Amino acid sequence: MILETRIAAPPPPLLKLPLIASHPSFIPRKLPFTPQHFFLQACRREMGTFQIRVPVKLQGENGLRNLQKNLISMALFSSGSMTLGNPAVAATSEHMKLNPVYEVGELFELGIQLSYLLLLLGLLGVGTFFVIRQVLVRRELDLSAKELQEQVRSGDASSMELFELGAVMLRRKFYPAATKYLLQAIDKWDGDDQDLAQVYNALGVSYVRDGKTDKGISMLETAVKIQPGYVTAWNNLGDAYEKKKEYKSALKAFEEALLFDPNNTVARPRRDALKEKVQLYKGVPLKSKQK
Repeated sequence: MILETRIAAPPPPLLKLPLIASHPSFIPRKLPFTPQHFFLQACRREMGTFQIRVPVKLQGENGLRNLQKNLISMALFSSGSMTLGNPAVAATSEHMKLNPVYEVGELFELGIQLSYLLLLLGLLGVGTFFVIRQVLVRRELDLSAKELQEQVRSGDASSMELFELGAVMLRRKFYPAATKYLLQAIDKWDGDDQDLAQVYNALGVSYVRDGKTDKGISMLETAVKIQPGYVTAWNNLGDAYEKKKEYKSALKAFEEALLFDPNNTVARPRRDALKEKVQLYKGVPLKSKQK
């Protein structure tokens, strides 16, 4: 460790010395003294100031030079003990300069932590939104089912209301109840035949989801017969055939859906996936072309 001392007035040139400490043993006690101020530097950084009382007779150029020699000789004895006594000063040279790589690493790690925190908050927000939305939808379905069931019990429910109640039960995944009300709606139907296709489509989906795939296919076939351009029924029919691993029939159903809606986002990827399982379907007329 390199230290510098400076006498306050008049200021001589700076001298680089090891850590300096005063010792009164070499100064006569009966001589008049004048305080001289020094400051301490380590690694070009000022660490503090101290004061030495110098006899007046030693204030000349020769006297100060002799004093500095004595201080240097005393530094050999005192520097080690002072370094051990003040570890902060001893470690100054190691910590004077900040490590830029360490700082960049800390900033990079902090940025990653903030990114993860923002991502977590975003996921929590999205998850909370969907949970709340699902709760609201379920509550709405429960209220609708309660009102419609009261009308059914009173005997005043129309075929359309029975259809609506069956659709609500289907969305609530109560498939036996949905099948029951949809069959009642078909028996009591007094509306347009084109609208009746929606009832058969819902009934077919209820059968398929309840594990009765053959009955579901039959109801869906009836729906597309009543309304050939019913794209949703064609997609449901293709899905039912695919569940039975009848891939050619499923492919035909999705092709029919694409005839009426070429850009249908459900039928197109399903059709493309089925083409990888079976040979490209050729030479067999589509049902819509036979009509």
